[in-house]
Amino acid sequence: MTAALDVRRKRLLFRATHRGTKEADAIVGGFFREVIASLPEDKLDEAEALIEESDLDMMDWIMGRLEIPAQWRNSLFDGVLEYYRRLTKHI
Repeated sequence: MTAALDVRRKRLLFRATHRGTKEADAIVGGFFREVIASLPEDKLDEAEALIEESDLDMMDWIMGRLEIPAQWRNSLFDGVLEYYRRLTKHI
């Protein structure tokens, strides 16, 4: 891993875990904590774009209150949804 890539991953992880709401920090940040080390370089642009989405929108998509936009279907966001389902499976 190059130094520039390492810095990019660290920045992405920080932004994923410091979203602004505790729920988004836990869900989005938790997902990225799990995958950041193994996230392919070609997915970093997608991950950075996903992190730009608002907490409220993302939580509405996760909770099923709003339809997931077409750009996030069959994407990295599927991993966020799966992470959330694993978290809530035992509740």
